[in-house]
Formats: sequence, C-alpha cells, structure tokens
Amino acid sequence: MTAFATADDLEKRWHALTPTENHKATTLLDDASDLIRTTCPDWQQARPSTLRRICCAVAKRAMLAGDDTAGVSQHTETAGSYSESYSYSNPAGDLYLTSAEKKSLGVGCQRAFSVDMMPEASP
Repeated sequence: MTAFATADDLEKRWHALTPTENHKATTLLDDASDLIRTTCPDWQQARPSTLRRICCAVAKRAMLAGDDTAGVSQHTETAGSYSESYSYSNPAGDLYLTSAEKKSLGVGCQRAFSVDMMPEASP
C-alpha cells in the first residue's frame, strides 16, 4: 500500500529536506501510514487531506528527535552559576498519534446503534 503523504508534502509543511532527511522522511511516512491503517479502523472514512496532514505530523515528530538525542529524557548543562535544562518530548523518535489526530481519524467516536431484543415471531 502507498503512503498517505510524500516527502514533498512534508517539505511543504516544515522545511526543505536534505537528501538524507528525504530518504528518512520517505521511510517514516510509510511507517506513519501503516500506523494509521493498523490503529484506526475507520481510516478509510477520513479525507485524503486529513490522512496527508496527520501522516506528515507523525513523521515530523519522529524526525525532530534527531540522532543525537536517542534515549534522552532530560538534559541539563551548567556553567558557573548558570544552568540550562531540557526535557525532550519524544527522545526516541517514536511514531505515535495524538488524541486530536485519533479523533480526526474517527477513533473513539461514539456512534448510536440499537439491537432488537424481541425479534418478530414466525407464523
């Protein structure tokens, strides 16, 4: 199955990609599309633009982690009396869907239905 978005789509939403980033983006967009298909049973009901947008957002989050932060959950630097501290939101570069993205894809949406507990009697 093809990805919902291309590296060009990601570039339009983020920044110009280097050749190395382009290759990584293509792989992550494929993985993000697979994540959507396996996590969201009603993904086929979403508009193509929604699938493209969410696919790019998932890949971008993974790419923002970078290679130099693998496994980092907190980072502190101190020089004299000054210190600087960071906490990375996605240090391992995992692919995930936010709750808003899941809602856009129909996950967790409640639907009304009924079940006839008294079927008509046969003559």
